Amino acid sequence: MSMVGPNPSRRISVHQALGGGQVADLLLWNKWYGGVVMLTTATSFWYLFERAGYNFLSFVANVLLLLVLIIFFWAKSASLLNRPLPPLPDLEISEETVSVVADELRLWVNFVLSIARDIAIGRNFKLFLQVALGLWFVSFIGSFFNFLTLVYIGILLSLSAPLVYDKYQDHINEKLCVAHRYVQMQYRMFNENVLRKLPLPLNKEKKMQ
Repeated sequence: MSMVGPNPSRRISVHQALGGGQVADLLLWNKWYGGVVMLTTATSFWYLFERAGYNFLSFVANVLLLLVLIIFFWAKSASLLNRPLPPLPDLEISEETVSVVADELRLWVNFVLSIARDIAIGRNFKLFLQVALGLWFVSFIGSFFNFLTLVYIGILLSLSAPLVYDKYQDHINEKLCVAHRYVQMQYRMFNENVLRKLPLPLNKEKKMQ
């Protein structure tokens, strides 16, 4: 199994790596107001539901109720006072949007199913070990925080990590290369001392045939 580490001498464009669109501009704070709005919104939601103790379902229902009341009385007063109606957009989802979301979801589902097939049918022990360690790590982190706090931490990291890496890319790549060499050395030792000594059922079945 070959592992390719980061090259400290090569500088990449973080903006292009993130897609080069509006999402990249947001995560790199090229449009600072977008980052401020996202950070403020995420912090407000986290404080309301995590610290203030608001219930998510009740909060959404109350907000929708308030919006419906405002729109209803606005429309009634507009008809009585000959004022323009509320400027509501067309409340519908286009077929193109649904197709894009469905295609993206299909790719992720097929990717997960291919991993499950390789583990269950292909008996790929290395892949099984990687998935098991990954799930254990997620479970370990989840034992310290609830789901909402994890989402909030993810948003904070997405708004800070790309910007920090873009500014200090050379120093970070140098440290990553050192860490990658250490991980690669440990993996070789584990592969030679453990994985290669495990029986391979598929090879045995082929020899019996």
